[in-house]
Amino acid sequence: MKQQFFTGFILLSLAFTSCNGGNNSNENSATVTDKKEQLAKDEMYTCTMHNEVMGSKTGECPKCGMKLVKQKMTDDQMKMMKEGTYIKPKE
Repeated sequence: MKQQFFTGFILLSLAFTSCNGGNNSNENSATVTDKKEQLAKDEMYTCTMHNEVMGSKTGECPKCGMKLVKQKMTDDQMKMMKEGTYIKPKE
């Protein structure tokens, strides 16, 4: 009798654990996708010809019309960002 109770308890525990694990994996995969789309702290979309044009998402350079590309910010770009002297792209 004790062995049957113990076996039942183990099976129920596994069932609850597997149900919770399924929900967490869906939430985790959505979170991972969101993180892939987010920029790192030192990344920005910038024009390859005009480094003063910076944006948080894709767009076009207002000076030359080129598509902005994601790249790590340089020290000069970080300074411009802090001072607010950068140029925002066309969306």
